[in-house]
Amino acid sequence: MSSNLSQLSPDQLRHLAAMLMAQVEEKDQALRHSEQVNQKLTYELALLKRHAFGKRSEQLNVLQISLLDEVVDAGIAAIEAELAALATPATPPVTKQKPKRQPLPDNLPRVEIRHEPESEHCACGCQRRRIGEEISEKLDYTPGVFTVERHIRGKWVCDHCETLTQAPMPAQVIDKGIPASGLLAQVMIAKYADHQPLYRQAHIFARAGVEIPRSTLAEWIGICGVRLQPLIDALRETLLTEPILHADETPVPMLDPGK
Repeated sequence: MSSNLSQLSPDQLRHLAAMLMAQVEEKDQALRHSEQVNQKLTYELALLKRHAFGKRSEQLNVLQISLLDEVVDAGIAAIEAELAALATPATPPVTKQKPKRQPLPDNLPRVEIRHEPESEHCACGCQRRRIGEEISEKLDYTPGVFTVERHIRGKWVCDHCETLTQAPMPAQVIDKGIPASGLLAQVMIAKYADHQPLYRQAHIFARAGVEIPRSTLAEWIGICGVRLQPLIDALRETLLTEPILHADETPVPMLDPGK
């Protein structure tokens, strides 16, 4: 092997090293994905064994079993978001067939948020001309009230240099998704602070006229967990610098939706 390498040119050696590094990175990503899936399946298997073989007082009822679907969907969404962040630009994206999105109800109040360029003059000095706009709607929520944010991005063109200009969209927690930050905050707070399972939240939203499947809510929870990870890491580093930490004992959360 060493004799074969000695016969390669510098460019060939660089190409070989780049190819080996790409293979190592691909295998490392696959290994991390397998470890995450294995941990999730181990947890689910333990719960199912408890349901099948546990004592009568420890067995799960139908409502408790239904909560496993939320855990699975949220975990899958978090894993997919982490893998998307680790994917290199050269890696072709995996096409995922998504269900057709239902239009937002027309009876909901709408708030228009316009995004226009800072100047109506092009870099070449000519006056831009507005030729149209793009509209994307985000579903927002304040306690008890749904609203729709209509983000209107005007299209401006310069007739002289034929350049099209649009103001960029503000950063979103979920790119190309319908939930605004207020709705995501409500779902997270209701689930973890108010102990409202996602299927109950779906019923509450349905009474308000907005049908959001529980699987969709679980996907939002998983992606939000990934987006909040840098904040969790920063908080952990800050807490570990303190000589003493005081905290209340937190009991293991029950799966009984009534508790």
